[in-house]
Amino acid sequence: MKNITKKQIIFLIIFTLLGFGLMQIPFTKIIGSNLKFSLFDFYGPIAGSFVGSIWGLIVVGAMQIINWGWHGFSLDISVIIRLFPVLFSILYFSRKSKLNFILPIICMVAFWIHPEGRGAWLYPLYWLIPIVAYFFQEKSLLIKALGTTFTAHAVGGALWIWFIGMKSEVWLSLIPVVWKERGLMAIGITLTYIAFNYLMSLAINKFKIQLPFVKLNPKYSVK
Repeated sequence: MKNITKKQIIFLIIFTLLGFGLMQIPFTKIIGSNLKFSLFDFYGPIAGSFVGSIWGLIVVGAMQIINWGWHGFSLDISVIIRLFPVLFSILYFSRKSKLNFILPIICMVAFWIHPEGRGAWLYPLYWLIPIVAYFFQEKSLLIKALGTTFTAHAVGGALWIWFIGMKSEVWLSLIPVVWKERGLMAIGITLTYIAFNYLMSLAINKFKIQLPFVKLNPKYSVK
């Protein structure tokens, strides 16, 4: 990791605080729990694509820790589990790697070896989506977003069944709902990425604002 400048530190602080702010805006309830998704769930996965996967993990991790502390460092296991899925979604969205292919398989196996998971063996078949999306993620932003959100779903599902535990009947009842939830998440991630890419390119090209080490996609930038 290269030496970081003062401007880069300021940018990362602003980037982190923006994510923390978005965490406070609820989007929808997480199926199977009392927790809620927030606008951060659109913003968090795309962070690594702008600042690199390592810095993406660092700043999103910081966002989550700040938010965790803001709400009192609850030791509720469901809250702690929520810290991890987005970190793996960052890795999926920021670059194509073998982990994008392997991780959903690991999650599927982890789910199936749990007694309740064996009774709901259909549920983790959703996690074939990021495996298939792996081969097309550089060709379609929406497909990459689908792979990203289902990677987060896979990690969350594998952790949830082992540490929270739900009956197989409950998992099976969620199958008709998951595609709607994750479809909305994929669309949200896609639109958020396009919006942030465009706005940052506008800041750089039109208003001459320096955004240190930001990587932008020319396809969604100001011409």
